[in-house]
Amino acid sequence: MTSSPVSAPAGWTPAELATLAELAETFVRGGSVRRSNLAAAALSRAADPAQVRQLRLVLRLVESRAVNLLLTGRAVSFRDRTPADRERVLLGWATSRFGLRRSAFQAFRGLLTFLAYADPGPPGQVNPLHAAIGYVPDRPPITPDLTPILPLDIHGPAPAGGEPLVLSADVVVIGSGASGGVIAAELTRAGRSVVVVEAGPFLDEAHLPTNEMDAFDRTYLNHGLLTTWDGSLTMLSGAGVGGGTLVNWMTCIAAPEDVRLDWAREHGIAGIDGPDFDRDLAAVEAELGVAPAVVIPPKDQAILRGAAALGWDAAPIRRNAADCGDCGSCPFGCPRGTKQSTLRVHLRTAAAGGARIVDRARVTRVLLEGGRASGIEAELLSVAPEIGAAPAGGSSKPRMRRLIVRAPQVVIAGGALRTPAVLLASGFDHPVIGRHLRLHPVPVIAGLFDDPIEMWRGTMQAARSLQFVRPDGNRNGYAIESAPGHPGLIALALPWEGTDAHAALLGRIRHVAPLIAVTRDGGEGRVRLTASGRARVDYRLDARGIATLRHALGSMAELARAAGARQILAAGTPPRWHGRSGSGSGQEARAFTVFQDALRSFDFGPNRGSVFSAHQMGSVRMGASVDGHPCDPDGRLRTRTGSIVPGLYIGDGSLFPTGLGVNPMITIMALARRVARTVAAEAGAAS
Repeated sequence: MTSSPVSAPAGWTPAELATLAELAETFVRGGSVRRSNLAAAALSRAADPAQVRQLRLVLRLVESRAVNLLLTGRAVSFRDRTPADRERVLLGWATSRFGLRRSAFQAFRGLLTFLAYADPGPPGQVNPLHAAIGYVPDRPPITPDLTPILPLDIHGPAPAGGEPLVLSADVVVIGSGASGGVIAAELTRAGRSVVVVEAGPFLDEAHLPTNEMDAFDRTYLNHGLLTTWDGSLTMLSGAGVGGGTLVNWMTCIAAPEDVRLDWAREHGIAGIDGPDFDRDLAAVEAELGVAPAVVIPPKDQAILRGAAALGWDAAPIRRNAADCGDCGSCPFGCPRGTKQSTLRVHLRTAAAGGARIVDRARVTRVLLEGGRASGIEAELLSVAPEIGAAPAGGSSKPRMRRLIVRAPQVVIAGGALRTPAVLLASGFDHPVIGRHLRLHPVPVIAGLFDDPIEMWRGTMQAARSLQFVRPDGNRNGYAIESAPGHPGLIALALPWEGTDAHAALLGRIRHVAPLIAVTRDGGEGRVRLTASGRARVDYRLDARGIATLRHALGSMAELARAAGARQILAAGTPPRWHGRSGSGSGQEARAFTVFQDALRSFDFGPNRGSVFSAHQMGSVRMGASVDGHPCDPDGRLRTRTGSIVPGLYIGDGSLFPTGLGVNPMITIMALARRVARTVAAEAGAAS
């Protein structure tokens, strides 16, 4: 995924690429050969080899006359079909009763529609689809106050003998996001020598991506191609120095009181429901300068307007940014430096206190000596490209060097997907590691308005409704927010009902206000390692989770209607529409009642209802129970027998015993302060 000329990656046959190009042309017309090469390169870099093999098999099978005769009644290969016939085949996959066909449809649809609209175009050209939908990217000014952080300059060529590079410290912190940055800052304040190891790249404000495709490639986990194994839930997760705080939408909502009470009573986390944790939250908010949004763009005005008409709770969102709101570059990083990310706050403090930061180093295992943690081993990119440049693309493998950091205390803060992967790769045996994953499943309602919205411009999230944040009856709680999107993410998120239908919907995108519900999980997932050593994520909703998503769709539809939406779309395969006929008010009211009835039974089976997630939590959860919690209430890792692994701590959102139903960043940071105190208090025992 790069804006330079693209060639096909090694291993893909011309026939496979030709079929992939015809799929691309069917989903979105134009540029299909370039998109085919982009897609193949992206899959080779980001997807698990087993998944790539499966998708390439699909490409071969759809060209088999015998297979087509069996599946469609016609012995005609995909490439030999007419455009209209290809469209019918894909729509048949979309709604097939066979889960593997639906998975294949969603995998190809998501990637190929995203690339069609996220690609800025070949060098010297622009993407014509951007003009067609009225998208003009922002070019915010670059702050003269660049972050003063400089990672260690250790990416030169490896020595001929292959000797590892060895560093030493009091504490090594794996991960530099919301939790890792806070822990590094707290420990340097306590006088500890700290090394922070981050798998992603370091990007200061002058070297941040300037387009959507480059941003997903360089600053998101799995180069932006992060889904559950079956493709039924699309995830976003940051991957760079600063972690998710580098690219997130800055919404700051503390854990609801009933969640904290549950953590204290049901999971034995003493003090989490009291003034000590309140002080941690207040300290984090003060450091980040959290304050209500000042600029309320049209998509968020719709939330406030609709909630006022319905008598619901709604208010401007509190966020960790200075007074800004006239551009939409937050998901690419903030070149203006107004976003108070971990990069500009906690890592800056840590670096000023002597912390050393290593970027582009993927931790492969925790080192143990005599049963206690003694450091980490990582794969370090050994050839330094120009600052801000992506590693070698396509299927070529970058050269790596082994890095060892010796430290008597190790804190893993790699996030709820990478932290359990590191533990499993290191051989830790607690049976619940990787289980109880929470993802805050998010359904989508799109309201189409008469006036322009331009969801990609202005404050990314400026208003929220907590009307339904507490559980009730057979549903869990959720927060309603807006969903800022740039063209690629929009194309991926909105339904595909055919080539022309998708193009027409994207052509109206300037008038769409997308609403999302951050739901408290009903159901859970698991992280485990594949044969290739990658993290596999599986997730299933339960009946309560599905009831929550359906309730949220109905609430958001009601909110969009009260705000003045002319049409309302519930995203799924197939989607549900209201207001297409343009009927009178009496008919509209009856039609909306029918629409709401349909939402109450909306199909959220795998790859049917559209579900997204930007929050991952709970895969190494903390608590008092030895059997149910891999970590104790202070973040120390347990073994299968319940004994503590000396010197090893978990410090990120994977500690959450449950989901929150609101954005977790502030809670993650406050919990990180709690773990940092544990690490600091045990410094003597570690030395």
